[in-house]
Amino acid sequence: MPNIKSAVKRVKTTSNRTLRNAAAKSALRTSIKKFEAALASNDTNTASFLKQALRSLDKAVTKGLVHKNTAARKKSRLTKKFNKANIA
Repeated sequence: MPNIKSAVKRVKTTSNRTLRNAAAKSALRTSIKKFEAALASNDTNTASFLKQALRSLDKAVTKGLVHKNTAARKKSRLTKKFNKANIA
């Protein structure tokens, strides 16, 4: 544990930020998994799950959790899976 007051504050701040980021990243992964599960089970709400997954990816970019190119790549792949399932 640091002795300097500012260093103590940095430790607390970093800890809070880490927890918040972990929760947000987990929610992102959950939304993507929900979409993929709906896609696999031929659910009728697949489009809404896709919309939610894309929205959570966009939010992750604005919060700095995911790089914008990574999010674009994931969005592209999810949309591609959705379109492929709808054609078949």
